[in-house]
This record gives sequence, structure tokens and C-alpha cells, in this order.
Amino acid sequence: MSSANNENIQLARTAQVHILTAGYVRRGGDGTRVASTVAYVRDGAIRLIVDPGMVAHRDDILGPLASLGESQGSITDVVISHHHPDHTLHTALFPNARVHDFQAIYKDDSWIDQPAEGFHLSPAIQLIATPGHTPQDITTLAGTPNDIVAFTHLWWMASGPADDPYSHDPAELHANRERVLRLATLIVPGHGEPFRPGPETPR
Repeated sequence: MSSANNENIQLARTAQVHILTAGYVRRGGDGTRVASTVAYVRDGAIRLIVDPGMVAHRDDILGPLASLGESQGSITDVVISHHHPDHTLHTALFPNARVHDFQAIYKDDSWIDQPAEGFHLSPAIQLIATPGHTPQDITTLAGTPNDIVAFTHLWWMASGPADDPYSHDPAELHANRERVLRLATLIVPGHGEPFRPGPETPR
């Protein structure tokens, strides 16, 4: 097990991480085009999808997933970082999955109260509460052989934005960015490609 900096977070380094589709936010002829970054994480028996939200076509999620040998039915868990539709729209693609948010685990007609902070889906996958973009935001941490990966909407993309125009509490957002930067070596933002934080990363 490996301790992530000064916080008492213990993660095995056994997870495998794959980006199924990298998200974006851009203007199009008919308005704003937006897609969520959707990821697949495997650790032991856990088959996890993070943020199965808006994409141009659902095959942008299912095609890369199939190439990894997984089907819709084989996914055991879904994590939604927050409740905006661009991050939740395709949750129902995975009928056998438990769904995790900031406050509970949902499956069929079962609602089990479970705060996200500190919850382990597996030895290598842990949820933490990171409000800032919304009051309900959570970050998924995954320990791989080479990195602690953070799937988070504290950043839309590598460039930030430095100040989230939709943040409910900018001070909280900046504080949680600092928290995640102390823990993670690779960031998977809400609407962009993974990036390694550096001096230019918005705090």
C-alpha cells in the first residue's frame, strides 16, 4: 500500500485506467457543444465507469469499452462526479452497475446512504469529497503502478479555467484543487485530456 502525501489515504497500486473519450467544451454552429471525459478503471473484480455523460454518440463510450473486452453488462460501478447532465446522461447504459455520488450508492430500487469521503470501491480506488464546481462534487482517486490518478471536475481541462465561472464557492474550489494536487500525479479533468500538474496548473 502507498500513502498519498500527508493525508491518511492508502491506495494499492493495482488499478488500470483507460480514457474512453476525452471531453470538450466548444462553440458550434448551433450553440455550445459539450462532452464529458469518460473513463474506465479496473481493479480486481471492480469494473468502473467515471462520468458517463454527454458525448456525440454513445458509441464513443461503448466502442472503446468493447475494445477493452468489456460490455455494458460487465460494468459493476459508475461514479458521477456531480449531478450536471453533461456528466450523467448515459448512466443507464450500465444496467448492472451500482451508482455512486456524493451521498449514496444506488442500485435498482436500493438507496444506501454512503458519504463519498473516504469510501473505497476497491483497494486501489477511493472517493473523496471535493466541492467547488458544485457543492456535491467528488473526486475519484485510482492507484496505478505509475500514478495516483484523480478524476475530477475541479478543472475542466489542463488550462483550468483558472476561475470556474460556474463555481458555487471559488475559495472552496481553490482549496480542493490544492488538496488534489497534494495527492495526485495525473489529473483527468471534466472536459479534457489527462494532464500532469506543473507550475502552470491553475491552483
